[in-house]
Amino acid sequence: MPSVVKINVLTVSEEMREELERRFSGRAGIVESADGFEWFELLRPVDGGDRYLVYTRWRSEEDFRRWTESQAFQRGHAQAAAEAGQGRQGQGHGNAHSGAQGHGHGQGHQGPTEGHGHGQPAATGAELWSFEVVQSTGPASGA
Repeated sequence: MPSVVKINVLTVSEEMREELERRFSGRAGIVESADGFEWFELLRPVDGGDRYLVYTRWRSEEDFRRWTESQAFQRGHAQAAAEAGQGRQGQGHGNAHSGAQGHGHGQGHQGPTEGHGHGQPAATGAELWSFEVVQSTGPASGA
């Protein structure tokens, strides 16, 4: 069974970039313990664009779905929402999955996109892309 990739496309204004990155690093390590989790990357635009990509790779669609329905996932989002609501800076999550299967917060997790210190979202939009890994390669091993 091929791995699946979830890419959350977050639209982030120039002034909110640092905040988004801070929120993701604040929740680093949470998704890594999820069954079926394989990889995470937060990709910053370098071409002057305003779209961050949140890349996660999962053993299966079922593993991804289980993660979005897990207590750890829910607690992380509840904590981010509570912190945002209290006027403190919310914490983001590198894996950002709300369980959306199309548009919406999807992998952007509501954590990184909600609550700036004043209840302001870090991202103004989010879209979830889903892919199956057909071919993959890495560095050659050996001498």
